[in-house]
Amino acid sequence: MLIHEDRLFPAETAVRKIAKALYAQVRNLPIISPHGHTQAGWFAKNEPFPDPAKLLVQPDHYVFRMLYSQGVSLDDLEIGKAELKNPRKVWSIFASNYHLFRGTPSRMWMDFVFQEVFGLEQRFSAKTADLFYDTIVEMLKKPEFLPRALFERFNIEVLSTTESPLDSLDDHKAIRESGWKARIVPAFRPDSVVDPEFDGFSQSIHKLGEQNGEDASTWSGYLNALRKARLRFKSLGCTSTDHGHLTAETADLPLSEATELFNKVFTGKADKRQQALFQAQMLTEMAQMSLEDGLVMQIHPGSTRNHNCKLYEKYGRDVGADIPRPTNYVDALRPLLNRFGNESKLTLILFTLDESTYSRELAPLAGHYPCLRLGPAWWFNDSPEGMMRFRQQVTETAGFYNTVGFNDDTRAFLSIPARHDVARRIDCAFLARLVAEHRLDEDEAFEVAYELTYGLVKKAYKL
Repeated sequence: MLIHEDRLFPAETAVRKIAKALYAQVRNLPIISPHGHTQAGWFAKNEPFPDPAKLLVQPDHYVFRMLYSQGVSLDDLEIGKAELKNPRKVWSIFASNYHLFRGTPSRMWMDFVFQEVFGLEQRFSAKTADLFYDTIVEMLKKPEFLPRALFERFNIEVLSTTESPLDSLDDHKAIRESGWKARIVPAFRPDSVVDPEFDGFSQSIHKLGEQNGEDASTWSGYLNALRKARLRFKSLGCTSTDHGHLTAETADLPLSEATELFNKVFTGKADKRQQALFQAQMLTEMAQMSLEDGLVMQIHPGSTRNHNCKLYEKYGRDVGADIPRPTNYVDALRPLLNRFGNESKLTLILFTLDESTYSRELAPLAGHYPCLRLGPAWWFNDSPEGMMRFRQQVTETAGFYNTVGFNDDTRAFLSIPARHDVARRIDCAFLARLVAEHRLDEDEAFEVAYELTYGLVKKAYKL
C-alpha cells in the first residue's frame, strides 16, 4: 500500500496506542472546509473532471513549484493554458520527477489521493505513469467520480470557496437552485478593490460601485458599495471575509485623512507608503463592517507574492513564486485592536507564515483579546512538522479554544480529505503525548480531539 495505517502516529508503542484511540473517534467526522480555493462552477455544472494532468498537476502550485526548482519548464507543464495540448506528456514529466517530493506533504497528499480515491497501490513513477493515467481517465468518466458525488463521498459538510466582490456568484446561485442539498458557500475576498497594486484597481472600484448602486469614486460611496457587496455574499451563505495583505498593518485615521488618502489612491497619485497605509486603514474598516454584518474576518499576511518577476510577467499571479517574510503583529494590529479588540461579537482569525511569532506574539495576543482567534498552520507550514510546531508553541499560552481547528486552503479538490486526515492524525498525536505525560486526562483528550476536528471550526466560522 502507498500509505501506512499508522502514519504520523508516535513511534513509542504506548503513546501510539493512545493516538490511535483518539483518531478512531474523529477520523470519520464530517469535513468542515471553511477556507479554500476550489471552484463553485465544478459543483454547479457537475461535469466530469478533465484528464489527470489538468486535475492534479496544473492547479497545484506545490507540484509545479518543486518541478520548476529542479529545472522543469513551466511551458512543458503547460502552466497557464486553458486546455492542455499534451496532458499525457505533462503527466509523464510529473511521474518521472515524483521522487522530488519525498519527505514533503505533497507526497503524502498525492499518495492518499492515488490510493483512497482511485484505488491505486503501486508507487507512482515513470514505470507506472501510463497505468495511473489510464486508470484515472477511466474512473473520471464514471458517475461516482463527478464533483457532486465526490463531495458526498468525501463527507464534506461545508465547503467555502473564495470569491472577488465583483464576482456574480452565479455558480453559487445555480447550486442552490438545483435542489442539491450540499452546503457550498462563498467567502468574501476584497483584495482586488483594496490593494492599489492590483491590475485595473480603479476600474474595479468603478465596477464595484456600478454593481451596488453607489458612486464608489467617493470614500463614503466606496465603503457603502463594499457593505452592499458583503450583504450579497451573505445572502448566499457567506460567513467570512478573507484578506491577503502583505503585512498585518492596521490604521485608524480620522475621516478627513481617510478621505484624502482614498482620493490619492483612487486617482493613482499615492506613493508606495500611502498605498500600504490605505490597505492598513481598510483592515480596520473591514473590522467595523464585520461588527455590523457578523462576517468572520480572516487576515492572511506575510507572503511576498510573485517574487519571481520573470514568471509573473509571463504567467501572471499565483505561479508558485510566493515567499514567506517576517511579520509583525503586536505593533501592526494595535490600531485595530485599540478600537475593536475588546468586542466579543467580532471574530478576527489571524494566520501567519512567520513561525517565530507563534509563542512571542500570536499566542499572547489571542490569549488575551476576546476578538482574536488563531488560524491553523498555513501554506508553507501546512505539514506534519508545521502542524506539530504550531500546537507546541501556541497551546501553552492560548490554549486549544482560542484556535479554530483546521482548514485546507487548497485549489486541489481531491486532496481535501488527505489534508484533513493529516491534521487529525497530528492533533491526536499531540494529545496522546499530553495524556502519556499525565498532563491531560484521557477523557479530556477525547473532548479536545473532537473540538479540534469539528467543534471549534464550526463555532469560529459560524457554520
